[in-house]
Amino acid sequence: MKLHELKPAAGSKGREKRIGRGEGSGHGGTSTRGHKGAQARSGYSRKIGFEGGQMPIQRRLPKYGFKNPTRVEYKGINVSALQALAEKNGLSEITLETLMDAGFISRNQLVKILGNGELTLKLDVTAHAFSKSAIAKIEAVGGKTTTIE
Repeated sequence: MKLHELKPAAGSKGREKRIGRGEGSGHGGTSTRGHKGAQARSGYSRKIGFEGGQMPIQRRLPKYGFKNPTRVEYKGINVSALQALAEKNGLSEITLETLMDAGFISRNQLVKILGNGELTLKLDVTAHAFSKSAIAKIEAVGGKTTTIE
């Protein structure tokens, strides 16, 4: 043990200094709050985004664009991916469960089948939506499309 390694025993030092308990405490008077102003008062809470009176960034930056609150977001899966999945696992029917097990989608995602790529296997596909080209390619090889509402 060396001199610089000495520490007081755990719990032997006094409690934290209480502020606002008289001048003798070292934290009397303004009680570490500075002088006057809103932050010196009790009950003060800063607004979200407050920048000390400077114009906040959310008001400095221009607003643009439009977010459609009723937009329906689909996870797009191409027929080429369905072809690869069916070949790999020897499937003739593709449902949401098979896509979930293969890791294409997560539990609550909506699925849209898109027509990119080639399809040679006859598949019965169940999904929330289909593009016209995907329907054409699936039915061209004798498959069937089922739309979930």
